[in-house]
Amino acid sequence: MGELFLSGNTILCYPVKVVWKQQVSQAFPFPAQAGFSVPKRQFKHAVDRNRLKRLLRESYRLKKAILYERLELAGCRIAVMILYIAKEELPLPKIDTALTKAMNRINEQLTFGD
Repeated sequence: MGELFLSGNTILCYPVKVVWKQQVSQAFPFPAQAGFSVPKRQFKHAVDRNRLKRLLRESYRLKKAILYERLELAGCRIAVMILYIAKEELPLPKIDTALTKAMNRINEQLTFGD
């Protein structure tokens, strides 16, 4: 996890920040391994943090096909961490839009060594 934040690529699409790193090893069976985080400092109640994480996971679930197609063709793997950076809870359509932009940017930045 620390390696992801130290040497990973960062994409900022408000209200999310996406940190990702292309993996060399084929250790995990899926093309992308994802994690989600909502800051306790901004959202004091666990109920609020959990709701936002649920929204992030749902949005990612709907949008991950954008990444999976390209990654499976090339046989690559990536690790992704999605951080919620807004100070207020935003509706799912805004989160969807931001995550779609981030996924498209990751696709543009991917490099294949084949």
